Amino acid sequence: MQLTVLVDNNTLIDRYFLAEPGLSFLIEDENLSVLFDAGYSDIFIKNAHMMGKSLVHLDYIVLSHSHLDHTWGIEPYLRYLTELEIEHQPFSRPSLVAHPESLTGVSAHGLREIGSLISKDRLAKHFDLQLSKKPKFLTENLIFLGQIPRTNDFEGTLPFGRKDGSNEDDMVIEDSALVYKTSNGLVIITGCSHSGICNIIEYAKKVCKDQKILDVIGGFHLLNPSKRQLEGTISYFENLCPNRVYACHCTDLASKIALSRVVNIKEVGVGLSLQYKS
Repeated sequence: MQLTVLVDNNTLIDRYFLAEPGLSFLIEDENLSVLFDAGYSDIFIKNAHMMGKSLVHLDYIVLSHSHLDHTWGIEPYLRYLTELEIEHQPFSRPSLVAHPESLTGVSAHGLREIGSLISKDRLAKHFDLQLSKKPKFLTENLIFLGQIPRTNDFEGTLPFGRKDGSNEDDMVIEDSALVYKTSNGLVIITGCSHSGICNIIEYAKKVCKDQKILDVIGGFHLLNPSKRQLEGTISYFENLCPNRVYACHCTDLASKIALSRVVNIKEVGVGLSLQYKS
């Protein structure tokens, strides 16, 4: 399996790609092609083109959750497919995998919309929607985790805005992740980890029946975290002993420095490519 970072807050040094506060990974495994999140704009398409990566025949688009920095790139991708169709160019329409709550609107911090711009009904005209709260095996080795149980008491407890038509705080219950099974352990692939990075890892272990974690890559949602959350996360990772940790996107510098004291923190940016064997 090859994982390529198409969108992150940063680019790798001396790699002339575009960056934005968002996230998108391309996952290629034998004949399978999966787009995990689509960032905020169309730069994942531009960066993929610069890298020589094709997004024309994706098998799946997987959304980690509803927020704008992960889903708003879907709109320009639909325009891209429409233009290919107009020009009679060959392309495939991927299936879209997500938690059922990932295609809803969200308001937060005085902003009227930070959730999905396109409704479930409209997306169903373009993609085969496969919405699930339960884990879904995309292949024998690549699994969408569905709704993550929040089992610890130090993370996944903070609301983030409100869902459309609701007066209750949004706990981002749809926040999910991917896990890839290798012979050397699990690779955890996250979007924002609103459900808690440690909760995600524990659930991935349970679903895959494997206690060994090889690598973790993605957003940890450690943005000026509380002392309790950061200390809980550091203690968890110290006991976890992963091979490498690629904390990016919504993980601030202070949290990366704190984590680097107990795990092997690696550089992340647009252009990064990682290889794994199943």
